[in-house]
Amino acid sequence: MRRPDTTVLLVFALVVLVGGSNFVAVRFSNRELPPFYGAGIRFVGASLLLLALSRAMRLSLPRGRPLAGALAFGTINFGVTYALTYWGLQTAPAALASTLAALTPLFTFLGAVALRDEPFRWRGIAGGGIAVAGIAVIFLEQVHEIPTAALVALALQPVAIAAGTIWAKRLPRAHPVATNAVAMAPGAALLLAIAAVAREPAVVPARTETWIALAYLVVSSGVLFVGFFYVVRRWTASATSYAVVLFPVVTLAVGAALAHEGVSAAFILGAVLVVAGVYVGALAPARSAAAT
Repeated sequence: MRRPDTTVLLVFALVVLVGGSNFVAVRFSNRELPPFYGAGIRFVGASLLLLALSRAMRLSLPRGRPLAGALAFGTINFGVTYALTYWGLQTAPAALASTLAALTPLFTFLGAVALRDEPFRWRGIAGGGIAVAGIAVIFLEQVHEIPTAALVALALQPVAIAAGTIWAKRLPRAHPVATNAVAMAPGAALLLAIAAVAREPAVVPARTETWIALAYLVVSSGVLFVGFFYVVRRWTASATSYAVVLFPVVTLAVGAALAHEGVSAAFILGAVLVVAGVYVGALAPARSAAAT
């Protein structure tokens, strides 16, 4: 696998920092805003922000096949993925959510192999076993403390992220700002539709911390996914998704500092196993490639 240039690695690091802190911001948002409604207005705001930026940069919005691809990507990546994430984070700690999300590269790798975008490697199977062992360690400690529905939602989250990542890699080339500006709209519409079906109230935040979290999520959404598109266009889908593996490191630090979320030794052990498993299965270079 070809090593990306310095600019790509710097954007990759930015994606890690923003993505990992977002889990904690969602926890703050969920303290006052209903989950689907909160996620929906987040992406309405982010879409409007990117549309304004596209206009200022004089970018053309996607049309035809790129438009259809962007709308499908947005439905999966912003609608389905964040419905699962916000629902699970009502009762689960941010560190658990980001650790489960760290399984994304394995699902991305398997999906890319199935679609013949990337070659199969047996390390994927070995890495999967290690990562599953790490998830088991975490679940054995916390399964009785967290509702089953939240665990299921967060377990499905990496599958949805992987599907969105593979789809993004296959999208026709377009500017990442314009693409995300359009893609966030159907995701926001789906989230607000779910909120309406669930009869969630349209709450106006009363706490300052909620407004700060919501403002951060709107701005960071644009930074996160524009950066993600920039990297995935210049690297493989499975390698790009490795950013998600590093999310727990950021989430643990930010969650402990701002949300006062405790972290046990068993949780740290499980998280280390997940990270190690995903590295072995998705990113570790093959010996033959190194020799070459």
